[in-house]
Parts: sequence; C-alpha cells; structure tokens
Amino acid sequence: MESIKNRKARQISILVLILGAIVVISVYSISVGSINISIPDILSILSGKAVADDTFGPIIMNIRLPRTLATIMGGACLALSGLLLQIFFKNPIVEPYILGISSGATLFVGLVLLGGFSFGLKSLPPMGLFTGAFLGAMLVMVVVVFAAQKVKNITTLLIIGMMAGFICNAFTSILTAFADKEQLHGFVMWSMGSFSGFSWPQVQFLYGIGCPMIILAFILSKPLNAMLFGENYAISMGLSMKKFRVIVILIASVLTATITAFAGPISFVGLAVPHMVRITLGTSDNRILIPGVILAGALMTGVCDLIARMILSPVELPLGVITALIGAPIVVYLLVHKTKGNEL
Repeated sequence: MESIKNRKARQISILVLILGAIVVISVYSISVGSINISIPDILSILSGKAVADDTFGPIIMNIRLPRTLATIMGGACLALSGLLLQIFFKNPIVEPYILGISSGATLFVGLVLLGGFSFGLKSLPPMGLFTGAFLGAMLVMVVVVFAAQKVKNITTLLIIGMMAGFICNAFTSILTAFADKEQLHGFVMWSMGSFSGFSWPQVQFLYGIGCPMIILAFILSKPLNAMLFGENYAISMGLSMKKFRVIVILIASVLTATITAFAGPISFVGLAVPHMVRITLGTSDNRILIPGVILAGALMTGVCDLIARMILSPVELPLGVITALIGAPIVVYLLVHKTKGNEL
C-alpha cells in the first residue's frame, strides 16, 4: 500500500509535470501558425530585443501571446467551476454546461450583442459582455439552487437544469431569428467557442476577475473537504452552510460568466478535467485537487486550442468540438479503470 509520504511526492511530481507541459505547449502555441517563429526569436521579442523580421513582434505581442494567456486562464476557470459545482451538488456529472449556466450566459450575451447593435452601439465595452453573461449565469443558477431546496432527487435536479438550458437556448434562437446577417454571423462565431482575437484589455480583465476567484476557491479548500462528509458534518465543524452555498455558487458563476463572455460557451472542460485529476492524483482532498484542476484545465484548453488552430489550418475548428472529442474518451477510460477510493 502506498505510504502518505510517497503519495504526496507522486502528487507533487504530477503537478510539476503538468506545469512543465503547460510551459511547453504555450511556447509551441506562440511559435507555430501561418508564420513559424523560432524560440530564440520569441525570447528576444519578449525581452525587448530586436529580431531580423519586424513582423514577428506584432504577431507575438498582439495576437499569439494574448491568446495563449487567455487560453491558460480560461481552461483553469472552467475546470475549477466544474469542480466546485460537482462538490456542491455532490454529483460527478455536473458542470456549467449541463446545468444550463452556460446557456443562460449565452442568452444574455446574445441580448447584449444583438440588442446592443440594434440600439446603435458600434462597440461594446468588456464590462457590458461580462455583465450580460454574469446575469444570465446567475439567473439559471438561482433557478437550479431554488429547485435544489425543493427537490432531493439528483436526477430530477439535473433535468431541471437541463430544461432551464433548453429554455434559454429557445429564447436565444428567437433572438437570432430577428437578427440581420452581420449581427448573426458575429454571434454564431462567438457561440462556437474560441480564444482567438483576445486583446490585452480583455486579458487583463480576465486575469483581474479570475485570479481573485481562484485564490478564494483555494482558501475554501478545507470547508469544501468538510462538504464531502455531508452537511451535518460541515455544520458540526462550525461552517455556516447558507453563506457557504452563496459563496460557492458565486465563485462558480463568476468563473463561468467571465470565460463565456469573451470566449463563448465551451463545454466539457468543467466536466472532464475534475474527473481526470481526481483519478490521476488518487485523492478527493481539495487542497490538492484545486491546484491540480487549475493546472490540468489550463493544459487541456491549451492543447485543444492548438489542435483547433493547426489540424485543418488555415481553417480553425470550434474549440468546443475539440474539447469534447478529446475529453470524452479520456473520461470514459479513466472511469472504467478507476480504482476504489476515488469517488467524489
């Protein structure tokens, strides 16, 4: 039987390997594209030195580096949001997309995008998109949480969440039916999910919102561990369940809304990554799981974004397609081969 010391050493080694893989994928993602740029040139540009080709600098600093940084934070936020919801609902198949949170965010972003242009707005501030996505995500989340107080059956609760998602999708379809071709094209491209076109202000906004939420989630590691033993145990440890629920829902919704606002709805990361990390690290301890999920989410999204860009280049595939194609088989494999003691 593996000792506690060896298990911790193995878990730390895995986390370090994932971190190293993120660095490798990020550098490779910045390097390749319609114009390949060597690593020495990348390092020179990042350190402010001149390179032989003047076009390399704008390509890296204005296109590839913001996209790579957004991909890292986006994957981390989506994976962490999925983990928090799985713990909150005590259900391993819950994620923002299944519960309709992403659909709610999509509906309200549709209202902002399509409605904003209808009222003559030529451009929308980042806060406008974020506010719309946040309101949509919170609206669906409130419906699901209210239902959770009335319904004890998890399957019924999931169906309620799915129905809320269908209703949001229906209203989104109605919105698109009244949009003109130019508006519709922009909204459809956004709804397919992509980290392309990220600007530095958007990256700063993404990190400004995401980093505090990640830190707050890590601070809640011990209360989240207490939740795994049931509400009665958590209350006996002095935890105020009412406040704790609000905080967990708020973090998960803000993380989902932030990514959905800028990158569109991206499914499966929030579902697949917590499973992968939980089974790979062999623990349900959130003090280990949260950093693992953050790193693995960043890695998965980085790999999927690179594949979406390169596999049929110059055509770029929707990111959600790649995350589903890669994530689903891995989760099925891990669940079939999982060992005892890895349950949520």
